[in-house]
Amino acid sequence: MARARSVLRIGNASGFYGDRFSAVREMLTGGPLDVLTGDYLAELTMLILARDRLKDPSLGYARTFLRQMEECLGLARERGVRIVVNAGGLNPARLAEELRRLAQRHGIAANVAHVEGDDLIARKSELGLPDGLLAANAYLGGFGIAACLREGADVVVTGRVTDAALVAGPAIAHFGWTTDDLDQLAGAVVAGHVLECGAQATGGNYAFFREHDVTRPGFPIAELHADGSSVITKHPGTGGAVTAGTVTAQLLYETGGARYIGPDVTARLDSVRLTEEGPDRVRIDGVRGEAPPPTLKVGLNRLGGHRNEVVFVLTGLDIEAKSALVQRQFADALPPAARPAELRWTLARTDHPDAASEEAASALLRLTARDPDPAKVGRELGKAAVELGLAGYPGFHLTAPPGPGAPYGVFTAAYVDAKAVEHTAVLADGSRIAVPPAPSSSQLDPAEPVFDLPEPLPAGPVRRAPIGLVAGARSGDKGGDANLGLWARTEDGWRWLAHTLTVDLLRELLPETAELPVTRHLLPNLRAVNFTVTGLLGEGVAAQHRFDPQAKALGEWLRSRHLDIPEALL
Repeated sequence: MARARSVLRIGNASGFYGDRFSAVREMLTGGPLDVLTGDYLAELTMLILARDRLKDPSLGYARTFLRQMEECLGLARERGVRIVVNAGGLNPARLAEELRRLAQRHGIAANVAHVEGDDLIARKSELGLPDGLLAANAYLGGFGIAACLREGADVVVTGRVTDAALVAGPAIAHFGWTTDDLDQLAGAVVAGHVLECGAQATGGNYAFFREHDVTRPGFPIAELHADGSSVITKHPGTGGAVTAGTVTAQLLYETGGARYIGPDVTARLDSVRLTEEGPDRVRIDGVRGEAPPPTLKVGLNRLGGHRNEVVFVLTGLDIEAKSALVQRQFADALPPAARPAELRWTLARTDHPDAASEEAASALLRLTARDPDPAKVGRELGKAAVELGLAGYPGFHLTAPPGPGAPYGVFTAAYVDAKAVEHTAVLADGSRIAVPPAPSSSQLDPAEPVFDLPEPLPAGPVRRAPIGLVAGARSGDKGGDANLGLWARTEDGWRWLAHTLTVDLLRELLPETAELPVTRHLLPNLRAVNFTVTGLLGEGVAAQHRFDPQAKALGEWLRSRHLDIPEALL
């Protein structure tokens, strides 16, 4: 890439497969950019694409992106904006081929390259991965993207790379960084993590959303500098906001402790400094990097079995007794031979006393069934529920007729030697550039950095109030684990939060976590406490283990819980 400019301006136009379709055009027309990225892949998306590929081997990529390029590839070329996306999914070579056909059809001169080597499904036995997988993809870094850009690519399509690699790759190419430039790489990775989820950095899903107009947030931009620092901003006139709070929220999303591990570098989140430089401008600097580990994470997707769900509506009085009656009757109605391997009942007390509407007077009793055999979550299960219709609790009805059941997926992670993965940049003319793994540390330090707690607040009057009045939160999923980060908005709030919100208190406030391993991480620079709850999400989002299978609202639940809070903070 050209290195004439000291600042590289990278925008994002997609945070997931299904994000705002018009964002590509909005970002290309809203102001100057050097690179436009798009993140289309998530753990669940890889399973969706794997099932697409089973039906048709020519599929396996994010088809939405191809439609966006029908509309905007010419516009990107006119404006000199390079495009870097992971929309290739499980078939980046095919998507690159389709893009070349699109460009030729529209008379657009576009050099399209792709990155491959992440797909390990054909090598699973050689690498010691389990059988029965639909997909096995290593998380690659940004140096393959950089190789494509250095060779003149206008569009780079990848498969499974880390989300932050979409930003780190262009920065590597533009500034000429090498694998030894750990602090610079770490800065770009942090900027990439802020951008990767699109409007989550500009006020989307933000705890204090009422402070900004987030009706239609714009998408974020990182202005990257040669030292790895960046300024997070957005196009002028677009909705939402970029503040230290919105950036902090995204930094805590799907992260754990101080070390944010990647294939190119381990970024130290405890070194991140945020400074508000003006309206919608937040500087990130001070980021330190360490060598990455010698292994790459591999996302494994497989079918876990079949599941079905029946939701009973319980209205008015005696909700608990009605729930108990349904469960007794259902146990009698379902023949033992037809009983699924797992039956789970969950009662959601959405009812209100003396309610002014029937819906507000009703609770929901959810039955979830899982079994390897689709027959055991299909007709017999639905039949047992429906036959209670005139013989059950008063007011019996269901939210919908029982369906036939559906397969569910399971996500797990494995780790392989980085040297065993054939990371390759494939140029438009078919030539191939091997990308060696980054020099790694022999062993990543497993110890969490130790931080001194701030001075506690002096004793004073307290008032019972929701935690969310003094702390923001952002939560999400990593396989079967959930992360939940909270940050204080003031230094005094941090002093209270760091001393108050312990693992024991979290388990008390969120009873679902009581029997699970919980790890607390401190990030003093961000005035944040970040929790990892191991196993809360079972076998991952596709398994639909709980009501909120991606833990998206776990943080908002915690913010709604009441504690004795110092009045000085309220």
